[in-house]
Amino acid sequence: MSDQPWMHDACSLVDAYRAGTISPTEALEGSLTAIATSELNAVCFVDEEQARATAAGADISLPFGGVPMGVKELDPVKGWPQTEASLVLQDEIADYDGTMISRLKQAGAVLVGQTTASEFGGINCTYTRLHGATANPYNLECTPGGSSGGSAASVAGGLLPICTGGDGGGSIRIPAGFTGLYGLKATFGRIPKGPHTEIEPLTAVIGCLTRSVRDAARWYDVCNGASEYDPFSLPRVEGWESSLGTIDLQGMGVVVSVDLGAAVVASAVRAKVEDAAAALISDAGLVRKDVPVNLPKGGLEWALAGTASLLVGLGDRYPDCQGDLTPEIMLAANIATNHYTLETAKNIETFRRDIIVKVARIFDEVDFIICATNPDVAFPAKGPMPTTIDGVDLISEYGFEAAVGNNGALTIPANTTGNPAAAIPVGLVDGLPVSMQIIGRHHAEQLLLELSRVVERERPWPLVAPQSPI
Repeated sequence: MSDQPWMHDACSLVDAYRAGTISPTEALEGSLTAIATSELNAVCFVDEEQARATAAGADISLPFGGVPMGVKELDPVKGWPQTEASLVLQDEIADYDGTMISRLKQAGAVLVGQTTASEFGGINCTYTRLHGATANPYNLECTPGGSSGGSAASVAGGLLPICTGGDGGGSIRIPAGFTGLYGLKATFGRIPKGPHTEIEPLTAVIGCLTRSVRDAARWYDVCNGASEYDPFSLPRVEGWESSLGTIDLQGMGVVVSVDLGAAVVASAVRAKVEDAAAALISDAGLVRKDVPVNLPKGGLEWALAGTASLLVGLGDRYPDCQGDLTPEIMLAANIATNHYTLETAKNIETFRRDIIVKVARIFDEVDFIICATNPDVAFPAKGPMPTTIDGVDLISEYGFEAAVGNNGALTIPANTTGNPAAAIPVGLVDGLPVSMQIIGRHHAEQLLLELSRVVERERPWPLVAPQSPI
């Protein structure tokens, strides 16, 4: 029996099961051993008994039959902790499965345990009072990002081949970018968020962190499709994995705007993304177009839009519980309670309308927008979120709001407009991963998968960090 976790993608693991070269029990035990000895602090709960039972009875004819999988701790699994990564909710237990989780179980997944997240998914650094800091497998002193940081660290660090994620402001793409993984944020509503759907702030989607493009495609084959429990969920689309390699991209239009006219991007990151974009345009036969891209900066509006859902999550525990919250969430709850006004709501609505029109006008001219995923490489694991780029103090240059908002300025636009976007590894700077982001038209995920596959085929990325499992 192997004591090593599977280091390739999830699809190849299912192939190996079917070929008889490894069993689901062997793969699970390898992951359990790696988790138990890991330095990453990426897995905060393990359900060994149920995972072993599921692996022993796995139906390997199913899409994810026997695949050990981590679940972001913000995704409910019946009988597991439902903490929202918050000390305030540390004793809560879920009494239902999320719709995506139910579909994964039906597809044969072996749910191993929960991966760490930022509190209520609020920031792009996975460091909470409940679990402490999660480390980046490329550098243990750095963050894997957030909020799906534990999922990203687990997949890139060799603990689990695939994990769930969610993205309300970049929380799949940012960690994928910081850890050298593939991360697809789908069109809003692609995977239902029921059976207890959070409506506001109309930005969050759920999905996965993967080592390969085909793993993401298979995930959407399994999980997409409308549910009556989510009024914003989209009708089912077939053929995600089977269509890979069949779509002709020749002649499609693209604009390259590394900073979207809204972010300050480190020069070394900019160079990597520009080189990767030029290579992809050549490889795929795209037509580069000179289209102005100057998106509005709306980090504050994005943050404020989610405060009502935060207060729903805290319930009548707030404000007595505020001393147990991380500083960022404490501040958000305070603003929501004491400073959120009709003027605030008006500013949020104005920003949303403005950016939707601006992005739509770009897509009147092109099929894709290429930019960076993150403005710089990963920062320290315990934060704070950086406010300097290439030695420039962004607070002095642009003010505090713009400086802090710079961390999500490249990812928040696609959440606000609902467009799909993919984060693709394109190399390293100072030993840390750099990621290129491609934003597509609404409902055009399969085109993004095809473009991503071109990068993967022509310039393959490492599936896990060096020295994995870590």
